[in-house]
Amino acid sequence: MSSISPLAATLNVALGGAAGAVLRYQIGRGLTHWLGPKAVMTFPWATLSVNVIGSLLMGMLAGWLAKHGGDQNDEQWRLLIGVGLLGGFTTFSSFSLELMLLIERGQWGLSFTYAAVSLLAGLTGLYIGLIIMRLAA
Repeated sequence: MSSISPLAATLNVALGGAAGAVLRYQIGRGLTHWLGPKAVMTFPWATLSVNVIGSLLMGMLAGWLAKHGGDQNDEQWRLLIGVGLLGGFTTFSSFSLELMLLIERGQWGLSFTYAAVSLLAGLTGLYIGLIIMRLAA
């Protein structure tokens, strides 16, 4: 498998990431319009939606690449769609893929640890960030 240049790889990720971020924003706007502001303030429908959609698409991409992958074009698609588009759309899709790979390898302890640490560390980091900014105000 020939590798693509670092510049081409970076451009693929950047292009996909920009598209993913815009798509996420537009889905949020669309759901707010469809469900109403009160519904989206009561429950994070947009985040849930993009996380589930992103995970589904990441699974489809990973499955397709596992079955058909192997050349330079596949690496470009992985970078454009997997890292860029789905990374900009949601990082939860990457987390889901990595966790599932650990589970499929039978690494149950490691998969549980990864899921628990990701959730707890993410929430803790967010909480500490909120405290820091509240104290700084």
